[in-house]
Amino acid sequence: MRHLPGQTHQLPGNRQPMADHLARHFKFSVAHGVATVVLNRPERKNPLTFDSYAELRDLFRALVYASDVHAVVLAGEGGNFCSGGDVHEIIGPLTKLDMPGLMAFTHMTGDVIKAMRACPQPIVAAVDGVCAGAGAILAMSSDMRLGTARSNTAFLFNRVGLAGCDMGACAILPRIIGQGRASELLYTGRAMDGETAERWGFLNRLVAPEALLDEAQGLARKLAEGPTFANGVTKRMLHQEWSMGVDEAIEAEAQAQAICMATNDFHRAYHAFVAKQRPVFEGD
Repeated sequence: MRHLPGQTHQLPGNRQPMADHLARHFKFSVAHGVATVVLNRPERKNPLTFDSYAELRDLFRALVYASDVHAVVLAGEGGNFCSGGDVHEIIGPLTKLDMPGLMAFTHMTGDVIKAMRACPQPIVAAVDGVCAGAGAILAMSSDMRLGTARSNTAFLFNRVGLAGCDMGACAILPRIIGQGRASELLYTGRAMDGETAERWGFLNRLVAPEALLDEAQGLARKLAEGPTFANGVTKRMLHQEWSMGVDEAIEAEAQAQAICMATNDFHRAYHAFVAKQRPVFEGD
């Protein structure tokens, strides 16, 4: 397998299946090449804790080495996505930490987003109900978002006396919905309902609540059945080209596409086309 400059070279022996991974702070399963992560504290609208933050970080880091996961679905249990940091288990303790402790926390939460962006698998968020604070950041940091009309997404940091610049929000959110709309959400903390979120481009599309998880997993399966090495290159380039000029980006894409043209999947697609068949991609 060929790799872009700067990619970590993964020897086959370093890759391992994730199907038997045991999660402690959320539900985790693998089927048909798709890992499904479900935040599972429905009685509190699925808030995050210090431990669940850290486990999410470690999970997305481990997905770099996963041999059986080619796309990821991130969802919440019980009709809500995620209500953000747990008031009693995170917000309260943060008011008692000194500056080194606060920096350790903000670096750790930022590392969750770095791990999500660095894992090669596309991430599909299934956003229903409450999607607030750090939950909105998790949805924002996914590659695609399906939602429902009843979803309410809010970047609430301003409401609790904090800046909107949390875990990459000021860098990522304007790229999704535009600078003016992102500024409004981050300065005011107001919520986007599902229809607004779709109209502004935060949600890719709206589906019925009862069909949301199935639709998200169906989209993820389509991605998992595609040329997964090439999908990983697309994700990397979408991320890296934020800081490139146009000429630099065109050169980087020329190199990336040449690498993809040397893969077996590219040759499979050509031969399948000639034979008037559907290509079966294998990710190499």
